[in-house]
Amino acid sequence: MEVISKFTIGSDEGVNDLFTVVKSSVSNTYKNHISEEDIKKYIEDWDPRKMINELNNLSNQLIITYADQKPIAYGILKSGSGYPGFPEGKRFTELNFVILQDYNSSEVRESLCKKCKAAASFTDIIWTNILAEDPLLNFFKESGFVIKENSQAEPFQLPSYIMEIQITKN
Repeated sequence: MEVISKFTIGSDEGVNDLFTVVKSSVSNTYKNHISEEDIKKYIEDWDPRKMINELNNLSNQLIITYADQKPIAYGILKSGSGYPGFPEGKRFTELNFVILQDYNSSEVRESLCKKCKAAASFTDIIWTNILAEDPLLNFFKESGFVIKENSQAEPFQLPSYIMEIQITKN
């Protein structure tokens, strides 16, 4: 399996690849917690045009990981985005990091994480809001992220953690 993570622009093709991962991930992640009807409504309300505009904002970057040219994971970086109560005087970048369950391997995790960290090298702190039951939680801990506080994750307000990692400047 050939795994590659690459920067993707906010275009119809890029957003279609992103939505492929989002749809599968949302259905799988929330199926034991949220009604099928609510999941379906959330997916139906997703607006590709709005996402294209958001991704074309210079503060945001999309990285998609492909396995044999099939989209299987993504990272979205939003620079200048902090969480409630974050420390002042630091540059924060929010990370949304998703890997489809069937492709959650060390090769895929490392490929996507490496590209995301390279894209956020200008920031002081990368943070994420990760579900308490997310299978990637241990990977984030092993990668140097620390839990800062308990939270609730969008879109369904399930228990989560705010995690962050300090970026070391060379």
